[in-house]
Amino acid sequence: MTVLDGRALNRATLARQLLLDRADVPVLDAVAHLGGLQAQEPQEPFVGLWTRLRGFDPTELSDHLAQRRVVRTHLMRRTVHLVTADDALAWRARHDAMLRQRVLGVYRGELEGTDLDELAAAGRAVMADGRPRSMTELAREVADRWPAPGPRALGEMLMALLPMVQLPPRGLWRTKAGVRNASLASWLGREMAPLSLDGTDPVGQALVRRYLTAYGPAASADLRAWCGLAGLPAAVAALRDELVTFRDERGRELLDLPDAPRPDPDTPAPVRFLPAFDNAILGFQDRTRIIDDAHRGLSVAGARIVLVDGRVAATWTEESGTVTVTPLYRLSRADRTAVAEEGRALAGFLSDDDSHRVRISGV
Repeated sequence: MTVLDGRALNRATLARQLLLDRADVPVLDAVAHLGGLQAQEPQEPFVGLWTRLRGFDPTELSDHLAQRRVVRTHLMRRTVHLVTADDALAWRARHDAMLRQRVLGVYRGELEGTDLDELAAAGRAVMADGRPRSMTELAREVADRWPAPGPRALGEMLMALLPMVQLPPRGLWRTKAGVRNASLASWLGREMAPLSLDGTDPVGQALVRRYLTAYGPAASADLRAWCGLAGLPAAVAALRDELVTFRDERGRELLDLPDAPRPDPDTPAPVRFLPAFDNAILGFQDRTRIIDDAHRGLSVAGARIVLVDGRVAATWTEESGTVTVTPLYRLSRADRTAVAEEGRALAGFLSDDDSHRVRISGV
C-alpha cells in the first residue's frame, strides 16, 4: 500500500481546501465544497473565504445569509458552523444524538432526572409562536417546569434538542449582533430530512464522500474529529469499493476518493492567512500534516494562523488597520517578504483598501 508522507498529505489538504490556488467558484459553492466553515466567531468565515476565493466580495456571503441560502447553526462537533441551507436540512437529524450527548457530557449532573423528550416538546411549544429568542430567553420560558438544572444547562440542551439557526444580522459583514434563534424548518420553509430507518445511513455515506472531497486522504479517526460523529464505520464500510487506500508514516490507513487531487509534494504553496478555528486545521485528529504538535494548542485557542510553505508558521491579529504577524520561528527573508505581501492584501480587504499596513514582529 502506498505510503503518503506528511508533505504529500499537506499538499493534498491545501488543494482540497482551496489553499494552493485561489478558486474561481461562487461563494455558495465554496461553502458547500468545504462542508461549511467554523463560525463561532461571526466575522471569521469572511477571512476564510477571502483567503480561498479569487475576488471574494464579502457582501455576497452576507446576502446568502440574509436570503436564507446559508445558515449559522450548531452542527459538527457541537460548534457553530456556517453551512448551506441544503446541507443543514440534510445533515441536522444525523447529528441529533451527538449534540445531545455532548451537552450531557458537560451538564449530566444538572440535567439528571430531566426527561429530554418532554423538554424538547416544551421548547417546541414555546418556539411555535415564531418569535426569535436568545438561548437564555428560551430557557427561562421553561424554567418553571424544570427549575433545578438552571438556565445555562437548560438552554444548552434546548439548543441541542431543537434544530435552530442563528438569525441575521448576526454573522453579516462588519455587523455586531446578539444571538437570536429560530427553528431551522420555519426559517427555511422546509422540513429537515428524516433519519433513515433501514440501516443504510445515506447521510453518513454522503458525509464521508464530502469529507474526503475537502479533507482527504484521511483516516477514519480524522473523519470523526471533523464531524464529531462516532457512528460512521458502517457508512465507511458501505463505500469501501468506491474508495482507494493509502498509509501514512504512522501506519494508519488513509481513505480517499480515487479521482481527488493529490498534488506533487514539491508543489509550491503560497502564504495564506487563516481565520480562527479554521477547519483546514481542526478537521483532523492528526493535525501534523499542517501544524507541529508543539503548536497544536493554537488550533483550539482561537489563534489566527499564517501558513508558510503550507504549514503553520505564525499567528496574526488586526487592529486599527494594521495586520500584525508574530512568527513561531525565524522566517527567511524571502518568507518575510511573502508574508508581508499577503498581509498587506489582507489589511486592504479588512479596511476596504484604507490601509495596507503590516508589522512582522522579530523572532
